[in-house]
Amino acid sequence: MSTTVLDQTAAAGHKPPKPHRETYLDAWTVKSWLLTTDHKRIGILYLISITVFFLIGGVAATTMRLELMTPKGDLLSSPDAYNRMFTLHGVAMIFFFLVPSIPATLGNFLLPLMIGARDLAFPIINLMSWYMYMIGGSIAIAIILFGGIDTGWTFYTPFSTMFSNTLVVPAAFAVFFAGFSSIFTGFNFIVTVHTMRAPGMTWFRLPLFIWAHYATSLIMILGTPVLAIAVMLIAVERLLRVGIFDPALGGDPILFQHLFWFYSHPAVYIMVLPGMGVISEIVPCFSRRPIFGYRFIAYSSIALAILGFIVWGHHLFVSGQSMYAGLVFSFLSFLVAVPSAIKVFNWTATMHKGAIRFDTPMLYAIGFIGLFTVGGLTGIMLSTLAVDVHLHDTYFVVAHFHYVMVGGAVLAYLGGLHFWWPKITGRMYPEMFGKLSALAVFIGFNFTFFPQFILGYLGMPRRYFEYAPEFQVLNVMSTAGASVLAFGYGLPLIYFLWSLRKPPSAPANPWQATGLEWQTESPPPTHNFEFTPKVEKAPYSYSPVAVEGFDGYGDHGSH
Repeated sequence: MSTTVLDQTAAAGHKPPKPHRETYLDAWTVKSWLLTTDHKRIGILYLISITVFFLIGGVAATTMRLELMTPKGDLLSSPDAYNRMFTLHGVAMIFFFLVPSIPATLGNFLLPLMIGARDLAFPIINLMSWYMYMIGGSIAIAIILFGGIDTGWTFYTPFSTMFSNTLVVPAAFAVFFAGFSSIFTGFNFIVTVHTMRAPGMTWFRLPLFIWAHYATSLIMILGTPVLAIAVMLIAVERLLRVGIFDPALGGDPILFQHLFWFYSHPAVYIMVLPGMGVISEIVPCFSRRPIFGYRFIAYSSIALAILGFIVWGHHLFVSGQSMYAGLVFSFLSFLVAVPSAIKVFNWTATMHKGAIRFDTPMLYAIGFIGLFTVGGLTGIMLSTLAVDVHLHDTYFVVAHFHYVMVGGAVLAYLGGLHFWWPKITGRMYPEMFGKLSALAVFIGFNFTFFPQFILGYLGMPRRYFEYAPEFQVLNVMSTAGASVLAFGYGLPLIYFLWSLRKPPSAPANPWQATGLEWQTESPPPTHNFEFTPKVEKAPYSYSPVAVEGFDGYGDHGSH
């Protein structure tokens, strides 16, 4: 009977309908998603979860910027309320958005696809990592509802152990659970890369996205336990009054700073390294050229993971650390800039004489390179002892941090979402609005944070509820830029959700990219590949000739 129907359809001049193949998006039941072990679904669960925390952190940031429009405190009720607000912003953005943003979402979704595997090595542990994240996130939300904390996201002692009467212990547990979620994810990624690569996928045929996540995973499993120990020691001291950090009990508050920054400076690369991996995929694709210096970029990812562990002392230049230790950490901080500079140089060299297409992912990638370069250069300034003494705890540090974290990690995250959205959902987004969002984010970001470099140089301290009237003009400019930035962030949320209402429209490879993830359907089938792929050539085998079939957004042909 089916043959007759197909024959009649063909006779009428119509192509027979393409048979439906089950994908990871089928079977939409709550139980099937909450108990899933499919790495793609877990990546989507993370995507939804971290979006919630991004919105929470964004609301806190908006409240702070509105407060700082005027020199006197007139929006929040008191300095304590302001302390709670910037702590909420930092905890939500650092521990529940930036750290898991790319590894837990794009990394979870793409890593097995990129190496030709059916899933991660330990699917149940992968699901457990999401539940650990949700436990920590739920505690954090409960803390918000019951009054918040006022220690800052760094939980510095002795303030967090002696003087704060807020919910410090529950906050420590929230960070503890989120940290172990990262450890499980990193462990899973390392084992998967070592044991589940497709035939022919040698180490130097791995996509640079995988190299970046491998290096990030090393930091996760080596550094995160130190943070977990540090925050638990705070809880022990507050609950049992054991002298660890409290000078009144015989403790040493500087010890906490050493423990905290031994994790938290490498954690900068947990946030940025995956973004560098995203940029290393986007730039050659939209330049239609092989990546320049593949091995240098791969080795530089490992170098960042290693060097990141030996520069934490530059956070303690004015905290009682000896001058000689400061000199050593200053030199090492200069050294850690070299691997980042290698990446920026090689991305730029890849674009040189390339057939560049300025689609949305490429606009975000170019924005990343520019903003991250500014963040890196100002980091060198803060690594200089004499300069840091003047700029420490001023808005210069705030601007530097956001140029690296937001200008780097967030732009890469948005660029990656736009690049792989057709693969993840099978839908295309409106390119015009995508370009508008990239432009708004870039302009809004610079208007928000560049004035803060000037504020910091002039001496405005960070984390202050009130400030001198002469700083108001630059603060108003910063708040105006934040409104443009918020528009740029909100726009993708709208058109991504809108694209889900459309029928599947994305071909398997809309960008004519060369990675394995583009050699399967969009969205991918449940087990990723119909047959195990075999890798026979190096990655990024692009040629400018290939641009002839690359007709731009909305006219991709059938590839």
